[in-house]
Amino acid sequence: MILEGEHQTQDFKFAITDTKKIARSIAAFANTDGGRLLIGVKDNGKIAGVESDEEYYMIESAANRHCRPSVGFKTKKWEADGKTVLEIIIERSKNRPHTAPDKDTKPTVYVRVKDQNLVANRILTEVWKREKQPSGSLLKIKYAESKLLTYLGIHGYITFSKFCGMANISPRKAEKILINLIHMKVIEMDITETQIFYKMNSKPEYPEPNQELPEDW
Repeated sequence: MILEGEHQTQDFKFAITDTKKIARSIAAFANTDGGRLLIGVKDNGKIAGVESDEEYYMIESAANRHCRPSVGFKTKKWEADGKTVLEIIIERSKNRPHTAPDKDTKPTVYVRVKDQNLVANRILTEVWKREKQPSGSLLKIKYAESKLLTYLGIHGYITFSKFCGMANISPRKAEKILINLIHMKVIEMDITETQIFYKMNSKPEYPEPNQELPEDW
């Protein structure tokens, strides 16, 4: 596992000194694809080991006190070169979005992107909230939606501000359109360290042949 390095679903922690900071990693894994923390491993992959059960209790505090809602996890202990590495396993959560305190202790939603924990925007958190709703959604292609899909078909991706300007709509309306299209699996969000892009979904979902559709599908 150490030879894999840090990536989308794995993070190294030399030691836990700040439960709020570790809560960001826990929430980010739970909000994205799940993952594991290897406690007692330096960033360069060298095993330092943990010396007590204190790390476990700090993880428990981070997951239960600082993550909202709380995040469940599993643990394993590994022995290597006479040292102990604590593995914390976090599954992708059905209760996302989970928040964790930022540097100013404000509850913030984080996602895991490659080997970093980045702040999620409101569009993504609203998509997650809609996933919990039992009712279906109806896709209506109007002027702004048509303009967006045509642009994506030509250019491949678009930013939020570019969409607002191109379609001549307010940020609030643009948010609603993007939330609906992402929820319907028509487009997807691409989060980077410096920017968020929107593009056509590479794996669109289509209804089953026998699935009942709305009259104006």
